[in-house]
Amino acid sequence: MRAAPLAVTALAAALLLTGCSGDGDSSGGDSAAASPSNGTTCRIGAMDVEVGPASVAPAAGDTGNIPVTLTNQSADCTLDGFPGIDLNAADSSASLSPAEGAKARKLTLAKGTVATFTLTYTRGEAGGKASLDVKTLAIGLPGADTQKSFKWSYGPVQGQGGSADHPTASVGAFTQAGD
Repeated sequence: MRAAPLAVTALAAALLLTGCSGDGDSSGGDSAAASPSNGTTCRIGAMDVEVGPASVAPAAGDTGNIPVTLTNQSADCTLDGFPGIDLNAADSSASLSPAEGAKARKLTLAKGTVATFTLTYTRGEAGGKASLDVKTLAIGLPGADTQKSFKWSYGPVQGQGGSADHPTASVGAFTQAGD
């Protein structure tokens, strides 16, 4: 006859614990989702941006890599997705896609924290029909609608399939630098 009181006690304890699982918590019990420490979307204007030094592609058909370093100069903010990159020529522009196999990571950057990403491109022939003669590089951050432009000094970028409108270039995922 002792089994019934133990079962009732166990059932009551289970119901009590279930009732404490975050009733008024609109974040579904995930307090980190509602925490202000997650920050807001990072803005390019609040970042110190350094482009390079690059491993420049020396000749047509060679591959070059351009690291971009972002240092947060403001309050905590979040990078969630890939950088928005546009290569701008005198009369056209092209947006870059993420590198094949790259996976976006969500990063929260405190003031002074550094994140990096890399642009990879194939150098085209100067004056070639299938080359984009890039003049500036425009960088935007995910979820933000502004960009910052930088002079491009790495030569023309080879187009895919004979078209300068689709450059052979890609952007890597953000990674957090330092400790």
